[in-house]
Amino acid sequence: MIKKFIRKVLGLKAAGPKRVPRAKHDIERNRISPAALKVCSVLHEAGFSAYVVGGAVRDLLLGATPKDYDVATNARPEEVKPLFRRAIIIGRRFRIVHVILNQETVEVSTFRAAADTSDTHKDEHGRVLRDNVFGTQEEDALRRDFSVNALYYDPATEEVIDFHDGLADLKKRTMRIIGDPVTRYREDPVRMLRAVRLAAKLGLSIETGSRAPIKKLAPLIGNVPPPRLFDEMLKLLMSGHASACVRRLRDEGLSEGLLPLLDVILDQPLGERFVTLALAQTDERVKTDRPVSPAFLFAALLWHEVLAASKAREKKGERPALALEAAMDEVLETQCDKLALTRKLTATMREVWTMQPRFEQRSGQRPYRLLESPRFRMAYDFLALRAASGEVAEELEIWWRSFQSANDETRRAMLQPESGPKPRRRRRRKKPGETSASGADATPEPAS
Repeated sequence: MIKKFIRKVLGLKAAGPKRVPRAKHDIERNRISPAALKVCSVLHEAGFSAYVVGGAVRDLLLGATPKDYDVATNARPEEVKPLFRRAIIIGRRFRIVHVILNQETVEVSTFRAAADTSDTHKDEHGRVLRDNVFGTQEEDALRRDFSVNALYYDPATEEVIDFHDGLADLKKRTMRIIGDPVTRYREDPVRMLRAVRLAAKLGLSIETGSRAPIKKLAPLIGNVPPPRLFDEMLKLLMSGHASACVRRLRDEGLSEGLLPLLDVILDQPLGERFVTLALAQTDERVKTDRPVSPAFLFAALLWHEVLAASKAREKKGERPALALEAAMDEVLETQCDKLALTRKLTATMREVWTMQPRFEQRSGQRPYRLLESPRFRMAYDFLALRAASGEVAEELEIWWRSFQSANDETRRAMLQPESGPKPRRRRRRKKPGETSASGADATPEPAS
């Protein structure tokens, strides 16, 4: 602060960024994606500057392996594209280039200008709607959300370029938003969600000033377009730290803006155990590089609200199957307004939900038909989750685990007897003029 004051009084220019040499940081060049290095090299050879930037630099400094790489450059998109055989310009608010090299996609963006320009359009809440303006590297750093994400790595010199003391914040294990927190959150409310996700994922604390306005500004999440909100929620749930993220969402007062029913679920002892187990299983699968189904996870998050709504309808006299169908419609309608769940996703969720009552039917041909369903495995895993949380008897899950792996003879022996009276076989009504097969109804021939 004193240095800044002295510079201002003496009319000196603001100090430039810190350039940290290789000897003072932990990024080894061989840890960086060859595709990202190639993109930077090609841009350098064409006379442009190019840096690995953002989350990849942050993760490398923390000793983690980045999942993807972004490159920032002073080249315009139309200048970047011709330099690569496979490159696509995308984006509406701000055009970027996806460069594809050896099955890897590197996102190349041009330095962005300051937010408040004549070309910047905002809504009445301060959210930026359009700001397709290019700028300098210094302006680009100022536009980034958190100091730990405003770090640039130059592959040519192996220096880390730090405009906003991001390296110091990383050492303190803290996240600090760049600029005035209220203004920055209003510009893009998704930054509040990103703060929670990154803090939970990286084990960082949110700096006091950056955290303070979040609860007050949480309603602004409602102004974010549902597709973008869905993308951010998916990143959060698939981060490998979903359990910690959901807890932080609730602590910061953000969960109601995303999953309006989540707080209700977590307030129910059985529902909270079920959701906690689902999130823990998802985290484990992500960390062990096993596939994760978003449909399964969203089905788990919303199941107890579907169940509660279904039971309430049954008490009013609705048939169980119809009550479940109406409950699914009710819950999904509430969520789709906020999260833009796709039809494919909700269709799979419905299949998983509607198959749950069918697991109770273990007689006749019903178990065989259930086994043939394309969604059987996902529905069975859902049943196992219900059993683990105490929602259904463990014996039911064990029976189905054994049944699906048993041979035909064992399966026949496992079937339960039909309950209740057997349905009467309906006799087919004869069509007018139709005779019976035996000829009993035939018109007798006249006597001779």
